[in-house]
Amino acid sequence: MIETASLVDQYCHGVLRTELGLGTFETQLGGAVGQPAAGTTFFDTQTGFAVRRWCPPLLGLEPHCPPAHYLARRRELGALETGRRLLRSTGIRAYLVDTGLPGDLTGPGETAAVGAAGGHEVVRLERLAERVADVSGGASTFLAGLAESVHHAAATAVAFGAVGATAHGGVLAPEPPGPGAVRGAAVRWLTGRRAGGRLTDPLLLRHLLWTAIGTGLPLQLRPGGGLGDDGAFARTGADSADPVPLTAFAAATAGLGADLVLLGCYPYHRQAARLASVFPHVYVDLGSVLTRTGAGAAAVLAQMLDVAPFGKLMFSSGSRGLPELHVVAAATFREALDRVLGGWVADGAWSPGDARRVAGMIAEGNARRVYGLPAGVALG
Repeated sequence: MIETASLVDQYCHGVLRTELGLGTFETQLGGAVGQPAAGTTFFDTQTGFAVRRWCPPLLGLEPHCPPAHYLARRRELGALETGRRLLRSTGIRAYLVDTGLPGDLTGPGETAAVGAAGGHEVVRLERLAERVADVSGGASTFLAGLAESVHHAAATAVAFGAVGATAHGGVLAPEPPGPGAVRGAAVRWLTGRRAGGRLTDPLLLRHLLWTAIGTGLPLQLRPGGGLGDDGAFARTGADSADPVPLTAFAAATAGLGADLVLLGCYPYHRQAARLASVFPHVYVDLGSVLTRTGAGAAAVLAQMLDVAPFGKLMFSSGSRGLPELHVVAAATFREALDRVLGGWVADGAWSPGDARRVAGMIAEGNARRVYGLPAGVALG
């Protein structure tokens, strides 16, 4: 048995504070923009089956109980107690929480308190820029405020994120834009923007990426439209999860002191692993692909281990909204890791000691090194 008692969830979102009905729960479970087809349910997915396998016993029910029974028990316990039982079962000792999603989601501190773990913020660059724009009087104050806000955020955050920014053409050009071009883009965007409008200007997004690189903090990037980004795929009809377009940006940022962490590249996970094998500062996140592939997770993990150096892979849940997804991610990861590494040990290809060492690297060691996290946080 290859054991990984503790984990670092290096990319996730908060959990919902509110009680959930069947429809809301299913929407969160499916991670999709719409509803399931008539007569079907998102429980009939690999993720749904995994939730029914791992979560009911943590709430005092039998595994694989009917969804209605599970949700009734969830409402009986309440959102806070449900979250406490679920998150504290995972062995996750630190949560790196991307705070860029809207909704009534817990932040890093509250997530950490519920899960009896450490909590750290990943600052979403696009949302940061939009908040600055909401209080700026023009391009000059916007750009000055943006630089100050990035610098201020870098003092407390463990990473920046630009999840989805890379879906816009021109963002990944291998050099920062000039000051004149940035100012012109800021004028155009602010002039046509309504309060609360999203940042989609490629040149400003590019400026943001390079500003973040200058802080030295890790930068989390997810090519848009991959598994885990179903909304982008539904809007554009294009699958841009392939990380290969990041190659020139990765080459240009090598040696500048900031690591790049690739998120959600499935089904192009082998290409992501290849980039991690080529560039010393590029890492690969396992993320929600293990949750989404369920019983097939071991095959995906083995394919990544075939290509990526073992010091370049990191566990995460990629979860948002439901604490159940943290549970499933942790359990599926451990099971997949044991199947793959345990199988290699049984075949004599690996020693038990090497298997345990690599398991610890992927589970938490690599993330603690990349993000400069302390050695550990005691579980409550």
